[in-house]
Amino acid sequence: MEINVTGRHLEITPAIRDFAHQKVAKLPRYYDRITAIEVVADRTDHHDHYEVELIVQVERTDPFVVKVAGADLYACVDETVDKMERQLTDHKEKLRNRKHPKP
Repeated sequence: MEINVTGRHLEITPAIRDFAHQKVAKLPRYYDRITAIEVVADRTDHHDHYEVELIVQVERTDPFVVKVAGADLYACVDETVDKMERQLTDHKEKLRNRKHPKP
């Protein structure tokens, strides 16, 4: 599994990179077919406002995308990971509870 942390209009410090790595590394426990995770942090026109986008590539389905905006970059990363956990859990439940027609 590949994890990329990139920044738009801001420099990604080692502290931010380590924090994001630590948080997104927990996602495979919710769904095991994850192939790549990309975290994109962006500073908007208002210099104290951030957007974090989390893109998770999964086998045999479209990528899952979550986007959160806020004043604190670390809180945005936390919130995106929480939302992604929910999406992955819902997707796994949907696959697990799918009924197959009897032949």
